[in-house]
Amino acid sequence: MLDTEWSDSWRGAFRIELRAEAIGLAWRGWPVLPGTYPGAADSTESGSAWTEPVPAHEDWRQRIGAHPQQVAAWWTGRPYSLLVATGTMIDAIEVDDSLGRRAATLLRATGHPAPIVAMPNGRWLFLTTSTDNVPSMLTANEDVRYHGEGSYVPLPPTPFQHGVVHWRVKPEIWGWRLPAAEAVHDVLERALHGESAAPASAQPVFAAGSSAV
Repeated sequence: MLDTEWSDSWRGAFRIELRAEAIGLAWRGWPVLPGTYPGAADSTESGSAWTEPVPAHEDWRQRIGAHPQQVAAWWTGRPYSLLVATGTMIDAIEVDDSLGRRAATLLRATGHPAPIVAMPNGRWLFLTTSTDNVPSMLTANEDVRYHGEGSYVPLPPTPFQHGVVHWRVKPEIWGWRLPAAEAVHDVLERALHGESAAPASAQPVFAAGSSAV
């Protein structure tokens, strides 16, 4: 999806859908934020042109945890992209398509796959609980990016160039529970080692009491 392809009808349709998703996530406690969108150079306070979704406001860190009514107001007039801040209740591990597919296969074998987001640029996001401890094997890999405190990731149906962000595994399938970060990190490490099947003794990956409801 290129900037020039964003007609008024597209903007209107996306605004309604993005607003509904943002409000729903905010009611569940997810730290959603408005992001920039195609064809709106003035949607950032700095006035820079849109290249990919980034927070629409320079003070976005102070907006984390806004009430759903405030979230609804943000999306009332513009088709802002839907971002979620990481490092508080939610983290994300970003990987390339190849690693993402291997890790998703391993997670499915456990019977408890994590919420997974796919972006049009070929990158996948594995959503987890927040943690300060990320294995060096992941942080040292140039194809892996950890999103923790001070970062953010896009959520569906945020537009990108050449496409729209979408769910590979929706969070509602698993009752909006977030998987334990350590368990997903372990699966990603195994996928980096080339493992293609989970052992028979695989344990559920959800943290005790973990929930985003």
